[in-house]
Amino acid sequence: MRIGQFELKEPLPELRQPHVIASLTPWIDAGSVGSLTIERLERYMEAGDLGGLATAGRYFDFTRYRPVVYYEEGKRKMKIPNADLRFAAGPHDTDFIFLHLLEPHSMAEEYIDAVVEVLQTLKVKRYCRIGAMYDAVPHTRPLLVMGTLNGEPLDGVEGVTGNRRRPYQGPTSIMNLVGERLTESGIDSMMLMCRLPHYVELEADFAGRTKMLQVLSSIYGFPPEYAQSQRDTQQYERVTSEMGRNPQIKSLVERLESDYDARLARRKGESSEEPAAEPRSTELPASVEQFLRELDMPSGPDSPN
Repeated sequence: MRIGQFELKEPLPELRQPHVIASLTPWIDAGSVGSLTIERLERYMEAGDLGGLATAGRYFDFTRYRPVVYYEEGKRKMKIPNADLRFAAGPHDTDFIFLHLLEPHSMAEEYIDAVVEVLQTLKVKRYCRIGAMYDAVPHTRPLLVMGTLNGEPLDGVEGVTGNRRRPYQGPTSIMNLVGERLTESGIDSMMLMCRLPHYVELEADFAGRTKMLQVLSSIYGFPPEYAQSQRDTQQYERVTSEMGRNPQIKSLVERLESDYDARLARRKGESSEEPAAEPRSTELPASVEQFLRELDMPSGPDSPN
């Protein structure tokens, strides 16, 4: 079935008040948190293929997003990068559409129109984009998730801290227009952004994935096992164990811990309308950067654990 620039499989599933959970690669997907989260949800919820762009090469440069060759039952196949859609039945009265967005390299306005059109046609009730960014936070404290709903701070959700200290100004993704367009048409637009320690850049950050799954479970009532993992602390524990080799990085982490604790204390004791103080400078000394580069951090393929 053709809906604008998307080709969907028929017959279309009958979805109950569908909510979209989307990731955007490579923008705001630090540590692959958004991608890893959706992949785990798809696996646990046994998601089925719904479709994708009919001609992905219209929007994506395949010298930048490379096709992948793989074998299935002995046959050689090729996976072409696409804005894939998958679906699954939810645990309550809401079903889910998982959307793997890619940043466009051309025809961005048409691409955005296509995404908005297909989601409107599928009668989605909420568009929730998840991801992560690097920030001046310590790996030794619980990760924080910023959340907004229709542009306003998301309150009352366990694990969500609301918006950042001050409104962001600077470079952004053209794909933010998807949420704005959907909001204008009466569809809720939610954003959840996990804040990861900027001095520990992992290809696959499993602690970030676990935190995002915990927040989504608070919102949607997913079973506890969705967020359980044996790998979510191992990576950060490796950094902690290696800190003894370098007093500078230990000092950096202690400073970040102090700022983290102070901000949380202010948030509890002050009005949310009063801006919190900015953290002290956390620019990394050259020796610390070299130390972190030398860490052999495991970042292999994901596993159910």
